[in-house]
Amino acid sequence: MTSVKHINGTALKVLAMITMLCDHIWGIGLANSEWLHIIGRLAFPIFAFLITEGYAHTKNFKAYCLRLLFFALITEIPFNLMMGGLINPFHQNVMFTFLLALLLLRGLDKLLEKCASPVLQCLLMVLFTALGYVLGTATFVDYYGCGILTVFLFHFTREKRGGWLVQLVGLWYINWVLLSGYSFVLHFMGYEMLFPLQAFALLALIPIWLYNGKRGPGGKAFQYFTYAFYPAHILVLVLIVRSMGY
Repeated sequence: MTSVKHINGTALKVLAMITMLCDHIWGIGLANSEWLHIIGRLAFPIFAFLITEGYAHTKNFKAYCLRLLFFALITEIPFNLMMGGLINPFHQNVMFTFLLALLLLRGLDKLLEKCASPVLQCLLMVLFTALGYVLGTATFVDYYGCGILTVFLFHFTREKRGGWLVQLVGLWYINWVLLSGYSFVLHFMGYEMLFPLQAFALLALIPIWLYNGKRGPGGKAFQYFTYAFYPAHILVLVLIVRSMGY
């Protein structure tokens, strides 16, 4: 049977950047069309998945983290400006989310290597998952503790048999329950049901499940472009908004 997995890492990154751009265009007030925000719900799960892929394949974890830290720092001012001020200690950009998640995963993996008991390994995974949620919330990183949980979800299910089902249930719980927020009222067969806008994030699983495990074209130049795109597009959007007098 011909594989249906035809999406490589480069294509996933491009999709994540486009959906993120749509969300920020809506969020900063350049367009009031809510469909942009709906499209934007796909961005974070895809980026979280790509972070776990990067963690699995990196040959230099320290360099990987330093790269994330560098772009997290240079993004902070544009991110704060997008949020409404020059300084915002209560909301840090998503690079810090991914950096914190990677550091926790590294610490967990180091402990798991020294632990032979499956029971203790499970306890460590539960403990670090809880710790990640608490630290993500306490440090005010983007998506808070739920952002850390999303990265952990993709890491724990990576290349696991039946992992897709755990991803579906886990992403549903994170986005439908924990991050519910604004909801639509849907009418179906005489019944009313609340459908959280954040639940559209589950659609990100479609391209993720079609990922073929290949890096794709672009090399180092494209890799750095994807990092730089985050602060660059935010800064451009902020300048556009200010030039228009919003």
